[in-house]
Amino acid sequence: MNYENILSFAIVLVAFLFLVGALSTLAKMRRVFIVPEGYVGLLYRNGKFVEQLASGRHLRWGRNITLEAQDTRKTFLAVAGQEVLTADNIAVKLSLLVTYQVADPVKAAHETQNWQGDIYNAAQLAIRAVVSGIAAEALLTQRLDVAPMLLARVQPESAKIGIAVHAVEVKDVMLPADLKRAFGEVLKAKQEAQTALERARGESASLRNLANAARVLEGNPALMNLRVLQSLATAQNTGNTLVLGMPAGFVPLKNGRPASAPDDAGANET
Repeated sequence: MNYENILSFAIVLVAFLFLVGALSTLAKMRRVFIVPEGYVGLLYRNGKFVEQLASGRHLRWGRNITLEAQDTRKTFLAVAGQEVLTADNIAVKLSLLVTYQVADPVKAAHETQNWQGDIYNAAQLAIRAVVSGIAAEALLTQRLDVAPMLLARVQPESAKIGIAVHAVEVKDVMLPADLKRAFGEVLKAKQEAQTALERARGESASLRNLANAARVLEGNPALMNLRVLQSLATAQNTGNTLVLGMPAGFVPLKNGRPASAPDDAGANET
């Protein structure tokens, strides 16, 4: 083997080794990322944000590449046991349910350290601002009307950090024990008054009906006889005894004469 052949072989070998090394290096730099459905991928290179990836399989080349998956599905946050004062200085405890969703994953990841905590704090402040202007009784009876006011206060704050709040609902309103008993007594009194009013209305309607019937009978005496016959037939069919009152001055007859009058024989003897 002459010198030129040796040199050519060496060059080919070096080129082959370089190619193998290059391929090995490229293989090490190859990154495959899979983003699940319902998530968004945030791609970083050397700690710096590069791009946002949708759900699916993604291939990237390079070193020091990392992926952070951000959940974009709708979820809930419970805000429980918040004690606040109403407009009439009554301490009540409220619990809320906040429905939210990550609308801007980049802003949610970079604008704040803990966006869940920010939403929680915004809901707490909203409760205090809204409930302080409502009386306790109105809070109990108009609880559904409080939710839109809470939502109007929480939404702008959450939008600043890339979170879309869809609803803020009042789950429970808890009163002190003594106040709860007082409200129960008031409610019971209202129900009893309503029952008495309905009973009085029924009695009044019944009296009006009786008065109307009396006027009809007064103008039509024959109707009274028909009513008496109907009562007698009903009593006979049911096996009951019907007692009729006799008018004043009524004297029963016996043999065509008043039963209380003395007979002729007795009179002659006297």
